[in-house]
Amino acid sequence: MILVMNIGNSNVVLGVYQGDTLSDYWRMTSNMGRTSDELGMLALDLFDRGGFDKHDITDIVISSVVPNMMYPIEHMCRKYFGLEPMVLGVGVKTGINIKVDNPREVGSDQIACSAGAVVHYGCPVIIADFGTATTICAVNGKREYIGCSISPGVKISMDALYQRTAQLPRVELETPEHYIGKNTVEAMQSGIVYGIVGQATYLIQKMKEEMGESDIQVIATGGLSRLIAPHVPVIDRTDHLLALKGLKAIHDRNKREEKRK
Repeated sequence: MILVMNIGNSNVVLGVYQGDTLSDYWRMTSNMGRTSDELGMLALDLFDRGGFDKHDITDIVISSVVPNMMYPIEHMCRKYFGLEPMVLGVGVKTGINIKVDNPREVGSDQIACSAGAVVHYGCPVIIADFGTATTICAVNGKREYIGCSISPGVKISMDALYQRTAQLPRVELETPEHYIGKNTVEAMQSGIVYGIVGQATYLIQKMKEEMGESDIQVIATGGLSRLIAPHVPVIDRTDHLLALKGLKAIHDRNKREEKRK
């Protein structure tokens, strides 16, 4: 079995693969204050509830955009699973050629999602990741990651309105029934949710024009994709586990490379 872990700014998503099947997955808060022992106990509890045995895990693959969490996470892998994790970064074969000014600036979550999209849906492809930030990245027909756009996500936008204004409340993440809000809560929900919908629609359309290729698929992912994606007409499908699928694909590619040596 393979344990895959995608560490984001808001959540850590763990998944267990048995062969090519994602048998189960869990989501927990990205808490930078947790120790390796706390993380280990959480992981073992999830395994116990899912009916898995930690001794069956043969490999661990990690992508992370939170550097401060990497030491306790890696230490947890060694102490509780007895394994050295594969951390997505320099030297790891991904199947994606990074064609940007500074490849080291590209988030490992974007690479994982790009790998997952190419393997499962083909390319050219645009991936819209609705998470803490809204990241829309493009992979051309040559499997080249050619860039992205990054903007504040739904939660960041809501928190900014609440924190930076004197009279606006903190509101629930819901899709309002109307574009014209009849009260403050509806007005904020409309502005934030449909504002990001409009932004994503425009950016994806312009990216398609700039790429200049035919049959470009658009895949939505991320924790808030279920909220936003249904209202973005240019999105073809939603796959909220795309990063985990990409990590599995990257693991398989590197294992094949090892066998060839």
